[in-house]
Amino acid sequence: MKAFTPNNYKNGQRFNTFGLSTLFTALMSSALLFAPTVMAAPVNYQIDSPGMHASVNFKIQHLGYSWLTGRFEKFDGQYTYDDQQLSNSKIAVTIDTASVSTNHAERDVHLRSADFLNVKKHPKAQFVSDSISGTDKKMQVAGKFTLNGVTKDIVIEAHKIGEGKDPWGGHRSGFSGTTALKLVDYNISQDLGPASAEVLLELHIEGVRK
Repeated sequence: MKAFTPNNYKNGQRFNTFGLSTLFTALMSSALLFAPTVMAAPVNYQIDSPGMHASVNFKIQHLGYSWLTGRFEKFDGQYTYDDQQLSNSKIAVTIDTASVSTNHAERDVHLRSADFLNVKKHPKAQFVSDSISGTDKKMQVAGKFTLNGVTKDIVIEAHKIGEGKDPWGGHRSGFSGTTALKLVDYNISQDLGPASAEVLLELHIEGVRK
């Protein structure tokens, strides 16, 4: 049998090294064109609470006449964000309940007492997500929130603020979310009037990619 060489003829056509190279390139291009898209892996972030680029705020009506606002000064957490498959995302946040601040020292002492947050017995509150669904513009973060020793299922309505590089060579992303908590669900039964039965919780989260 005659060995194949670049100068062999077949069906009146000459095959040469240039033609084979062109054919190989075309086949590879076609394979890449129809290959499945490689999705980005979920990315882990540390919440930037040390830099105070995140906050856990709340507000509650005072006797139905006005809004009382406050925040927790100390908290930490981390989250995983997958911009291709939101269901792969998750978040966990731990709050130091003794760090409650409403800009009124006497009231803050009362909030730390057994009448409200009971911080001596329950120094931490925590949220751990079970699922995240929806879109970046309107997501539902479902999970378990523990406060005053009681754990309840809640849903945080959230949305993405933005994502990108920071001036220090890192990568950040940020989200905001809100939810409403019934005080009686967490064994906080102070009679502040029907307008004060719920507290509105606001979370503004900025994370640094690990």
